[in-house]
Amino acid sequence: MANTYNQIYIHIVFAVKYRDAAIAKSWRQELYQYIIGLIERRGHKVYAVGGVSDHIHILVSLSPKQAISELVQEVKRASSLWIKEKRFVRCRFAWQEGFGVFSYGKSQIDNVVKYIQNQEIHHAKRTFRDEYVSLIKLFGVEYDAKYLFREME
Repeated sequence: MANTYNQIYIHIVFAVKYRDAAIAKSWRQELYQYIIGLIERRGHKVYAVGGVSDHIHILVSLSPKQAISELVQEVKRASSLWIKEKRFVRCRFAWQEGFGVFSYGKSQIDNVVKYIQNQEIHHAKRTFRDEYVSLIKLFGVEYDAKYLFREME
């Protein structure tokens, strides 16, 4: 795509199915490195990957060659298989259906990176549910609360 230029910063958030605390500290960084590799091989630039035991945040500069939903689907599918192959969890591992995606400007990137890197500290005081609803409200996203945190899919 000659003469195509972009600067799109996207913050992606998704959870473990049923928000199980399935991502152990012992292999969390390895998972993040795997996800970074997946994303960068598709031509995007990763600024930060972080989270806690039940969800993950990714800040990426998105290439126009791939749709966000396609990228997230690939990351969830491939990382799920990778977690199973590595046998990091004893039970079946899956990501929750759906995801949140929020856009930022270049001047906000440092703050978003810090936010993602400090997830453990942040979640000592705040639940994922509170965090996610606050992001949705901050960005003015319309949502139906009955579908936001469905316990069963």
